[in-house]
Parts: sequence; structure tokens; C-alpha cells
Amino acid sequence: MVNIVRSLLYFVLLVLVQILILNNIHFLRLVTPLLYIYFIIKLPTGYSSVRVTCLSFLLGLVMDMLSNTPGMHAAACTLAGFARPYIINVLMRENLPENTIPSFRTFGYGNFVRFALLFVILHHVALFVIESLTLFDPLFLAIRILGSIAMTTAFICVAESFNRRTRKNED
Repeated sequence: MVNIVRSLLYFVLLVLVQILILNNIHFLRLVTPLLYIYFIIKLPTGYSSVRVTCLSFLLGLVMDMLSNTPGMHAAACTLAGFARPYIINVLMRENLPENTIPSFRTFGYGNFVRFALLFVILHHVALFVIESLTLFDPLFLAIRILGSIAMTTAFICVAESFNRRTRKNED
């Protein structure tokens, strides 16, 4: 029950922050942080692949409806959500306890940053390739992808460090 409430709170908060604030940030008219995918990253590891993929699709669908983008976020989120368990298995070779929530504390700093980075790379490449629908200007596309990957990963690490501080104070 606690995981459901926590997940719902993350969902609503991240979608609102993305729509109201972050979608209006276009650093050098190229880079936009897409922090809403932090919701998918923070889902517990005990969730089935189908559940993660469905929640990812739902998040992408909500983003598409609020951003007026026809299915781009839904497709990228679904792909990233589908690949999430495989990324976790590759990075965390040891068995994780049931319902482990990915964080600096549970994965370790290096593994969490690698996990977030691989996840963001997969999501952003899919999203920006779908958005451009062409490889006409591959340099411009690569700059947009790399810049957004860097900014989104930095925002995720900052959000995670705040999350870690509040949890540490609760303990």
C-alpha cells in the first residue's frame, strides 16, 4: 500500500513539474530536461515486466496528452519500461531483495548512475529519433540527444540526492 501511494505521488508530482516547469526550459534551444522518467526509474524491482511496461506506457500517454505530442512519449516510455528489468539485471548481477527501490543507497552510487544513464540514453534516443522522423541532420539530432541526456541525468542525480537526504533524516 505504501508503494502504491508513493508511486502515485511520484507520478503526479513529476508530471506536473515536467509540464509546468521543465517543458519550458530549452537551454540553447536544444536541451530540455525530461525528469518525468524518474518515475519509471524509481519503481520497485519486484514489479513484473508487464506492470512496469504498462505504467511506463501510462506515463508516456499522460505526457503525450498534456504536451500535445502524438504518441512519442508513450512509445519511448514503453520501450524504456520494457528494457528496465534487463538493464537492472545487467548492472546488478547479484540478486536484489524483493521490492527494492533503485536508489543511491540500494544500488550504490556508481551502479545507480550507470542504471539511470543507460535508461535515459535508451529513452532519449527513442524519443528524439521518433520526434525528428528523419536522420536528415544527424549532427543536430546527436547534439540534442547528448545534451538532453546529460541534463536529465544530472537532474535525476540531484533529485535522488535530495531523496536520499530526506530518507536519511527519517532513519
